[in-house]
Formats: sequence, C-alpha cells, structure tokens
Amino acid sequence: MELLSPREVASFALSLLDLTNLRDDCDAAAIEKLCERAQTPAGSTAAICIWPRFVAQARGILGADSKVKIATVVNFPSGELPVETVVAETSQAIADGADEIDLVIPYRAFLAGDEDAVTTMVSAVRAACGPTTLKVILETGELKDSGKIRRASELAIAAGADFIKTSTGKVQVNATLEAADIMLQVIRDSRKNVGFKPAGGISSVADADLYLRLAETIMGANWLMPSTFRFGASGLLDDILSVLNGGASARVSSAY
Repeated sequence: MELLSPREVASFALSLLDLTNLRDDCDAAAIEKLCERAQTPAGSTAAICIWPRFVAQARGILGADSKVKIATVVNFPSGELPVETVVAETSQAIADGADEIDLVIPYRAFLAGDEDAVTTMVSAVRAACGPTTLKVILETGELKDSGKIRRASELAIAAGADFIKTSTGKVQVNATLEAADIMLQVIRDSRKNVGFKPAGGISSVADADLYLRLAETIMGANWLMPSTFRFGASGLLDDILSVLNGGASARVSSAY
C-alpha cells in the first residue's frame, strides 16, 4: 500500500465504515442521531448497522435513495436461534428496508463439531436475502483456533456469504489482525467475489490503517472498496473526524 497520509487513510476509512449502534439501551433518539452522524461534511459512511427493530425508522429518516446503506443483525448475538426464526427475522428486516443482513453463525454448534449447522443456517438466510447483501459473522474470538476460523470461513463462503465478518463486538475478543489474516487468505483462495468486515474494537485511524494494509497485501491494491471491505465500529468515526480536522489519530488500541 502506498504511503498514505493520516488524512487520506481517515477519508478512505470513512467511505468503508458501517457506523454501528448495537447497544442494549439503543432507542429511537439514538437511531436518529446515528443517521445524522453517518452523513458528515467530509462524506457519508458506507452504512449504519442497527438492531432490526429500528430498520423501518432508519429507512424513514434516510429515505429510499440514501447513499448510506442500512445493515441489520440476525441471530444476534448468540448465534443460537432456530433457523426458521432467523429466516423470519431476515425477511421482516428486508421488508422494513434493510439493504444488508449481518448473520451470526451457530458458532457454538460449530465448535461442538456440527459443520452442517453453519451450512444450513447460512444457506437458508442466503435464500431469504435474495439480492440483499449477506454478511456472515464468525465470532472469531470465540472460535480462537486458526483452523476453526479457516474452516468457518470456508463454510460461510460455500453457503453463499457476500462478506465474512469477524465478530459481534459482544464478546471479550473481537476483531484481531490474526483472524483477519486467515479470513482474507480464505477469501483469496476461494476465488469468489467475497468481502471482509473486521468488527469490534477498531476505534482509531491508526487501527484501521493496519487492517487496510493487511487486506491490500493479501488481496491486491484494487480490492479495497465498499463492496468488498467494511469496518464495523461505533467509535471509529470520532477519530476519523478528528484526523480530518487536523488532529492526530488516537494510539493503536491494545485490543482490536
């Protein structure tokens, strides 16, 4: 990756950001504020990522032709809901105006040796999504083992994921460069047009730059764009705007 200035990295990261509010205390006022924050003087974020119950409200605020996509989460965060419940959740979210579905795999079942649980869930939600973008959350901080992260990535891609995503942001370990490296290699080796989304704990432009450089090293210079790379973060926008306004990026966090 050519050496970009912090401002250039910040501007690029803004265009790749899924600005997220999945707090347990999120309410209608917070969604209104999130939609406003996603449309900055420096440009818009790629998407907002919110609970399903707020999708219709966000669509009403942003309008049908907004550049800001609406992403929502299903089977979240536990990964343990029945397939039919998750399919219904997905269909309702799309009817309410969601552009993108972020699905948690049944990672505990997978850890217990049930690969079919992953394939069945992802395939069913893929079918329910139709042309809607499907991002599949592996919860890599719980999978831990590199072989399991690799296998979960392979299963998700084979079952129709448009993106594979590291984390819910709801467990102790979320996005890490180590998990990102494995997942990006699987995407490359699949030769499919699949994107990557690190999520959880990425809070500074300095953090974001590390992930961008890793992705470019593995996938090539022209791969990084909103259709193939997103950051899932709630705090990253503050640092992006600080850097764009001439400040220094916060220190790289100890936990990605």
